Amino acid sequence: METMADLIGRRFALETKAGYDMPAEGTLAAILNHRSQRRYLEDPVPDSLLAVLLACAQSAPTKSNLQQYSIIVVDSSKMRRLMAPLCPDTDWIETCPVFLVFCANVRRNRRIAEFRGHEYANDNMDTFMNAVIDAALAMQCFITAAESEGLGCAPISEVRNRIAEVSEVLELPHGVFPISGLTAGWPAAEGYVNQRLPGSAVVHLNTYDEFELEAVIDDYDKRRHAIFPVPPAKQRHSDNYGILEFCGWSENVARQLSLPERAGFRDFLKSHGFDLA
Repeated sequence: METMADLIGRRFALETKAGYDMPAEGTLAAILNHRSQRRYLEDPVPDSLLAVLLACAQSAPTKSNLQQYSIIVVDSSKMRRLMAPLCPDTDWIETCPVFLVFCANVRRNRRIAEFRGHEYANDNMDTFMNAVIDAALAMQCFITAAESEGLGCAPISEVRNRIAEVSEVLELPHGVFPISGLTAGWPAAEGYVNQRLPGSAVVHLNTYDEFELEAVIDDYDKRRHAIFPVPPAKQRHSDNYGILEFCGWSENVARQLSLPERAGFRDFLKSHGFDLA
């Protein structure tokens, strides 16, 4: 019988005793077995199921019950065709059964303040962060619910690459901006479990500790490479750094972050009224 320890071992490529006496079933097993799915069968997702999943998304925790997010269900083929060139690396946007865009939304509460005759004084960094977290929590609740029903999902951060144009296509007003797309559908393949950093690099007891971090990362790189080596086509900025026979996760991350990404994001947010000073 497969146990939670087996699933954890697969997730981290490390043996563990955690969950050795727990059968691999239920919500915990589904979360540990998560895999991003980017290819789907043509079978549609029933409207009734989608409605339930959206209700699950709205059941997510939200800061002070402010509910500072919106979800755009993009089911129009015309709208998807307009979105496709803005997300060229997500070639399944036009064909996936479900395409959602999760947005941070501070506009709704600005308008509520107007309705009630109060000043709105929170166009600041804290509100920006709270709204983004609200939207992210809603998206994760949708993913967990969808996977529990056998669907597969893949978050799409690419919607922020050309955020102004995506916002224009979706007719997002001042104060509403996309944080992530999400594709969903019945998986066309099994997919694979992506190995995560070990707990020793992420989980800290009482105080933050980077003891032996470099050694921990080196070991992680080797374990990942043994399972899923980074192919030449996936090695970041190879025009600047070349192709390596062994390109570990950390090398690829360092390459990716060596050049600025989405440099216009701050200006976009400031144009939507946020004081990010």
